[in-house]
Amino acid sequence: MTAQPSYTRTLPDATDSWRFCVAPMIDVTDRHCRYFHRLLAPQARLYTEMITTGALLHGNVARHLDFDPAEEPVALQLGGSEPDALADAAKLGEQWGYNEINLNCGCPSERVQRGAFGACLMAEPQLVADCIKAMQDAVTVPVTVKHRLGLDYDDSYGFVRDFVGTLHQAGCRVFIVHARNAVLKGLSPKDNREIPPLRYDTALRLKVDFPDSVFVLNGGIALADDALSLMSEFDGVMLGRAAWHQPGVLSEINRGLDSDVELPEPAQVIQAMRVYAESQIKSGVPLRMILRPMLGWMNGRPGSRYWRRTLSDAALLKQNDAGLLEKAWADLVLRTSDDPC
Repeated sequence: MTAQPSYTRTLPDATDSWRFCVAPMIDVTDRHCRYFHRLLAPQARLYTEMITTGALLHGNVARHLDFDPAEEPVALQLGGSEPDALADAAKLGEQWGYNEINLNCGCPSERVQRGAFGACLMAEPQLVADCIKAMQDAVTVPVTVKHRLGLDYDDSYGFVRDFVGTLHQAGCRVFIVHARNAVLKGLSPKDNREIPPLRYDTALRLKVDFPDSVFVLNGGIALADDALSLMSEFDGVMLGRAAWHQPGVLSEINRGLDSDVELPEPAQVIQAMRVYAESQIKSGVPLRMILRPMLGWMNGRPGSRYWRRTLSDAALLKQNDAGLLEKAWADLVLRTSDDPC
């Protein structure tokens, strides 16, 4: 059995399904990270890392798709460019219980480009439309797209408008817009998250031109106040690296969305994660994998350096004792003279 929150969780209304999302991030949003994020933000929509069709159709499906029911609503992001393969992978996702299938049309990495998917798919909107249609025919859950505003240094609005329009004709109605271009040559994935300028105004034009669709803004959103403000202009916002570096911002946004929603106190999160860690360790998961997403949780708080030091201590992690979490918390409380809740 995995940990069950000791507070009442309220799921978001169906009309607000994409109001608050946490982005799919490779090597970040695995199931352990999502379990932790769910504790911090009961109303957020969570996404898997990008999983390629080949990994699902020719690999260990359970390893890629297993998740805890407490994570829901959770979406599966797929990487691929072959309609039949994407349809088969989408079927697996729906069978496994995912609430949404999302197609990656935004990743600019060279590895993804070699596979002819990710951001380079924006140059082939009709192929993407065929992929969307194949997945829609295969599943009953929403099929959505995450994309950029353009490729390389082409800032023309017509490019992204026509891309979205082609997918719209195929029946896609939910678009997650990373409001930057993807530069396919010369910039690393990290640079692609920082160097191409943000163009929120261009993303907003899409919402005006396709009023029957949902547009979720992604890119450059790091502060709770900014996220909540942008929700008044877009149908939702999606946080990326901020959720990794400053996970506490997820609770701030959730509290701003609905002050009546009960959020767990830090001590409750610690207890829930300890129970979860104990169950995962019994299944052979190293403790370090479970604690990785928690390292930045105390950033900005006095004593955060000691928190990170304890949870990243190789000798302590090697013991695979979930009690390390409570040790780190007790040490933080002792050093800062805080009430442990």
